[in-house]
Amino acid sequence: MKPIRLPEPPGSPPSIGGVPDIFEGGVYGVIRRAVIIGNGFPASENQSIGLVRALGLSEKQTLYRVTRPRGGINEWLHWLPVSVHKKIYYIISQIYSYSRFLIARRGKSLVHFPVENGHSAGLSSVLEADLRNIVRMAKETSEKDGPLLVVASGRDTISIASSIKRLASENVFVVQIQHPRSHLDRFDMVIAPKHDYYPLTPHAQEQVPRFLRRYITPREPPDEHVVLTVGALHQVDSASLRSAANAWHDEFAPLPKPLLVVNIGGPTRYCKYSMDLAKQLTTSLHNVLASCGSVRISFSRRTPEKVSNIIVKELGTHPKIYIWDGEEPNPHMGHLAWADAFIVTADSVSMLSEVCSTGKPVYVIGAERCSWKFVEFHKKLRERGLVRPFTGLEDMSESWSYPPLNDTAEAASRVHKAIAERGWRLRP
Repeated sequence: MKPIRLPEPPGSPPSIGGVPDIFEGGVYGVIRRAVIIGNGFPASENQSIGLVRALGLSEKQTLYRVTRPRGGINEWLHWLPVSVHKKIYYIISQIYSYSRFLIARRGKSLVHFPVENGHSAGLSSVLEADLRNIVRMAKETSEKDGPLLVVASGRDTISIASSIKRLASENVFVVQIQHPRSHLDRFDMVIAPKHDYYPLTPHAQEQVPRFLRRYITPREPPDEHVVLTVGALHQVDSASLRSAANAWHDEFAPLPKPLLVVNIGGPTRYCKYSMDLAKQLTTSLHNVLASCGSVRISFSRRTPEKVSNIIVKELGTHPKIYIWDGEEPNPHMGHLAWADAFIVTADSVSMLSEVCSTGKPVYVIGAERCSWKFVEFHKKLRERGLVRPFTGLEDMSESWSYPPLNDTAEAASRVHKAIAERGWRLRP
């Protein structure tokens, strides 16, 4: 239900969102809570959490997950819609269970069949995104608690997020992060990086069957309810950096300057590399060590062991270098707050988006090994002066800066505006 709008008395101060003060105590049209629909991948869920944080609702958020069966044959079925994937997996599981029963009766040994999430308990230990429950909650609590902000990220969340919008449109404002391809009109707002709209070349268009082209690249420019960003949304802002600077002061403040932080990801479908890039990185790092006071190196969950082994072998004993062993606490936020410069592998949009939000020098290695839309992403970063290629010839004591990448705050501002246009407002 939208708030009743009355004319303001002459000379009275403007009220928040244009709603008279007599309605300040009510909840109609006031969004005070958020539901996040995640897919179980930290990089994806971090975008939703970052947006909710920027909107001031991080203390009033609930996280649900759309999860897929994992392991074994499931890795070949990830391209299917989640609902179809689960049905096929259920059928396979039933066939396997029956076969196992017959084999056991004959006294033969059994081969382990991978289960959902890699646990024998299946999905029971995960807070599963249940469409009916979320829709019921949005409708039944709307009068008491106001409308519900729903933020989803990733391909696997598209179906449930769009269904929530369809079934509870009067009670929810739905934001879908990452490009949903042919479903733009099913959401109140879509937030996607510009490189998701990178058009295929004429030659590439010819290689794609006509019926698939709409799912690979947009057919026309986005409309006003689509927000385009340079990189990925995240939780890094000035407040979080100040907090991290205080929390990690004792560990990082005594280190010799300049402090160089190296973030190493892992090869992807569109940024392929192996031990060759690791060797290139170690050689180039040796060349710049003279201009560094300290170096901190971190690996991601995706870093192949053969890559990390080369880094550790070649650099692990150098007195200036410390390699994080992966044990908690994770120093990532401390690195962002205290580093004087960064070197980042080209494969991770999330890592690059975070370090570029600091305004500090960022050097990228491996961009020439990327293809398709990642080429456009790195081009945008270079054009804005956010990054430079890492060659091994740099003087790390030389500082340079740029206007920090501010995608999350800008996206949050657009969400505020869209909610206001609907006659609603946010009140943390």
